[in-house]
Amino acid sequence: MRIGMLTGGGDCPGLNAVIRAVVRKGTFHYDDEFVGFVEGWRGLLEDRTTELSLATVGGILPRGGTILRTSRTNPAKRPDGLQQCAENLKKHGCDALIAIGGDDTLSVAQKLFDMGVKVIGVPKTIDNDLSGTDFTFGFDTAVNVATGAIDRVHTTAEAHNRVIVVEVMGRDSGWIATYSGIAGGADVILIPEIPFDIDQVAELIRQRHSRGRYFSIVVAAEGATFAGGNVEDGAAGRDEFGHVRLGGIGALVASEIEKRTGFESRSVVLGHIQRGGSPSAFDRVLATRYGLGAIDMAHRGEFGHMAALRGNKIVSVPLAEAIASNRKVDKEILDASIGILDKLDFKIPKTS
Repeated sequence: MRIGMLTGGGDCPGLNAVIRAVVRKGTFHYDDEFVGFVEGWRGLLEDRTTELSLATVGGILPRGGTILRTSRTNPAKRPDGLQQCAENLKKHGCDALIAIGGDDTLSVAQKLFDMGVKVIGVPKTIDNDLSGTDFTFGFDTAVNVATGAIDRVHTTAEAHNRVIVVEVMGRDSGWIATYSGIAGGADVILIPEIPFDIDQVAELIRQRHSRGRYFSIVVAAEGATFAGGNVEDGAAGRDEFGHVRLGGIGALVASEIEKRTGFESRSVVLGHIQRGGSPSAFDRVLATRYGLGAIDMAHRGEFGHMAALRGNKIVSVPLAEAIASNRKVDKEILDASIGILDKLDFKIPKTS
């Protein structure tokens, strides 16, 4: 087979491990040929390609980012964009396409599949919010980075009797905030799933300080919202998939806590630090397994499906299932967390 491959959306530790696994097994076991489309859907739309071979994937396993580069281009927003993508695949003699990305990338893959294009999906998002799979690669690395940062701000917070708010990624789901908050011993964890009452947060911190603990650590997902809602910054703009550019919740929470408590409060935004650098050992292994699963699925003819982790097995699930909804943090994980989450009404359904 001749197979096209692309990486879309935000970069993520482990992308290169997927590319490497697909090319190596496809070459050694199936005698496949590959063509890479650079910068995600933009490359397929504009017919921008690069060579993918054993030579080009050599040594990329521990590298962060993606050798195919990426973008947030949405071909469905362009006139005849999806048709152009399909035609460019035919132009290069591609029998199938492996699309590596999150819900936005895979939603485009589903549209192409509906048009008759043979597509296989691989789940990629540090937010861990794709349905149909237990874990996405990149998440473990991001959690390790965030946990390390929380460990570091603990010492300076304690030295100065400060409240420090650590803002982490997580647009619609608070997986990174919850995992890193638990691992880092945060006192309050704020996530998109549960709008928070800032007065409750302030009172919890006051009670903590009254017990002789003169510092506090708050972890806030970038998509966390006040109970009354956040004011959207129109200047921030939206990407081609309609997502508002997030950021600033950490500084806002720190400011409101200081107003209500009188305790000096600071914020730290980890931002793209969570995306960068080498993938963790867990993510290298998981990404490799996804790549191997994807190339096997292509040869089994399981198009319109995504490689997924269920328990400890790599399985095939429909793309439609993967993009149907965002995977929220489930109650079992939140039960392990502490602080404000224990004091709010819990209304999140369990996830599969």
